[in-house]
Amino acid sequence: MNRAFDWLRQAKRDLEQAIDSQKAGRHEWACFSAQQSAEKAVKALHLFLKQEAWGHVIAKLLAELPEEISVPQELIEKAKVLDNFYIPTRYPNGHPEGAPFEHYGPIQSKEAIEYASEILEFVSSKMGGS
Repeated sequence: MNRAFDWLRQAKRDLEQAIDSQKAGRHEWACFSAQQSAEKAVKALHLFLKQEAWGHVIAKLLAELPEEISVPQELIEKAKVLDNFYIPTRYPNGHPEGAPFEHYGPIQSKEAIEYASEILEFVSSKMGGS
């Protein structure tokens, strides 16, 4: 049983969480949830194409898609931005000092949500517009 659409549905829900966190001023969680949304979306596409995907680096996961899936370089660059939200948004030792929430604000969360949305749209289009 292929669970690609389960992964895609969760990716959409993670994006909703990112938006909710941003509205509540929890920008570190908005950034992390956006990263998770994009990661799960790309993993959904891998599953849809009947291949496994390992790891948490979205840019790498996009680059590992088959040749017939043309991934714009700009999307890979945006994935690199999201990749930087995987650990430091959650752990105090991800920054020289201060708690994670002190390092993220509306600018970062807005960008993270925009980039995750673009990746989610790209994946959805490749999976039949789901």
